[in-house]
Amino acid sequence: MEMSESTGLLGNIGIIFWLAIVVFSIIVGWKIYEKAGKPGWACIVPIYSAIVMLQIVGKPWWWIFLFMIPGVNLIFAIWTTNLLSKSFGKDEGFTVGLLLLSIVFYPILAFGSAKYVGPAGS
Repeated sequence: MEMSESTGLLGNIGIIFWLAIVVFSIIVGWKIYEKAGKPGWACIVPIYSAIVMLQIVGKPWWWIFLFMIPGVNLIFAIWTTNLLSKSFGKDEGFTVGLLLLSIVFYPILAFGSAKYVGPAGS
């Protein structure tokens, strides 16, 4: 009996922690989209959020299909992340941070002093 009660408590704490991360991620995405001049709510709509992200980085909508091809999707996801970094005036080093330490670098992009300078920094 005691084992299941402690497991339930740990499970509940895990769910609360997971929900906190999800809510924080939505807030960060919302802020990034708004900084880029797009509606913040677009970050929570599946597929549409990817299309809006492609608009932010200056790529055509049909790139969404490239994200569906195994192997190719990894390359284009990294490329899109690099273009997002450049769209906010950051360099490749920041892109590496976005890829490897997302939980730190995306909030920096959202709440920091970075300004949207146009698709891929044009």
